[in-house]
Amino acid sequence: MTPRNMTTMSGFLLMGFSDNHELQILQALLFLVTYLLDSAGNFIIITITTIDKKLQSPMYYFLKHLSILDLSSLSVTVPQYVDSSLARSGYISYGQCMLQVFFFTGLAWSEMAILTVMSYDRYVAICLPLHYEVIMSPRKCTWAVAAVWLSGGISGTLFTASTLSIRFCGDKIIHQFFCDIPQLLKLSCSNDYFGVLEVSTFMSVMAFACFVGIAFSYCQIFSTVLRMPSAEGRSKVFPTCLPHLFVVSFFLSTGICAYLKPTSDSPTALDLMLSIFYTVLPPTLNPVIYSLRNESLKRAVKKLLLSEEFIGKNYVCSVFSAC
Repeated sequence: MTPRNMTTMSGFLLMGFSDNHELQILQALLFLVTYLLDSAGNFIIITITTIDKKLQSPMYYFLKHLSILDLSSLSVTVPQYVDSSLARSGYISYGQCMLQVFFFTGLAWSEMAILTVMSYDRYVAICLPLHYEVIMSPRKCTWAVAAVWLSGGISGTLFTASTLSIRFCGDKIIHQFFCDIPQLLKLSCSNDYFGVLEVSTFMSVMAFACFVGIAFSYCQIFSTVLRMPSAEGRSKVFPTCLPHLFVVSFFLSTGICAYLKPTSDSPTALDLMLSIFYTVLPPTLNPVIYSLRNESLKRAVKKLLLSEEFIGKNYVCSVFSAC
C-alpha cells in the first residue's frame, strides 16, 4: 500500500524500520524469535510461581503479575508488526490502532504500578521484617494487584478517549512499528490534541510520584542493608533488590527518552532504537534478570523442566485443588 493511497483510507500506514522487503522479513523474524523467547520465559515464571508451593510469598506473587503484564505488553505490538511485515503491508485499521493505544498505555502504566508495589514489598521485608506478615497479608496483596490492573484500565481509557477526539488528515503515515501516541499527535489536523497532552501530563505526574516512592524505598533498603553486620545477610538482599532496581531504571529511562524526546518528520535510527528499548527489551529481559540471581527461581525452573512428576502432580493439584 502506497502512502498516497493513505489519504483516502481510514487506517494508518506503519512504516516500521525499513522500506526494503528483505530487511523487513529479517526484522520480522528477529521480532518473532524475541517474542517467542519472551513468551517462554514469562510463561515459565507464571507457571512455577503458581504451582510451586515454595514460591507463594508476596514477592513471587507480584513477580507473576509482572510476567503477565510483560507477556501482554509484547503481545499488543509485536505479533501485528510481524504479520504486516511478512504480508508486505504496513496497514493497520483505525480500530486496531485505538486498541493498541488502549492496551499499550494501560499495560505500561500497570507495569509502572506493579514495580512500585514490588519496591514497597522489598522495603517492608527488609526494613520492617517483624511487621511483614501483617502489612503484606494475602488480602492486602490481592487488593494491591487489583489496584494495579484497575489503574492500568483507567490509564488506557483516558489515553484512548482523548486520542479518539483527534481528527487525522493528510498522509496517515506513522514512523513506528506500532501506534505510538507521539507519532499520532503529528497527524492531527488542528489543536484538538490538547486532551492527549493533558492526560500525558497527569500520568507523568503520577509516574513521577511512583518514582519518588521507589527511590525512597531503595534509599531505606540500602541504608538498612549497609548497617547489617553480617555479610551473609547482605548477600541475600542484593540478589533480589539489584535486579529490581535495574528493571525500574531501565524501564523509566527508556520511557522518558522515548516520550520526552521531540518527534521529527524524519525519525532517526535513535528514535526507532528507543522504541525497541522501551517496548521490547524490558519485557524480554525481566525473566532473565529475575531468575539469574534468584536461587529459588532457578531451582524451581530446573525442577519444572527436569521433573515430570513435578509438572503432572502440581498442575493437577492447582487445577482441581485436590492437594
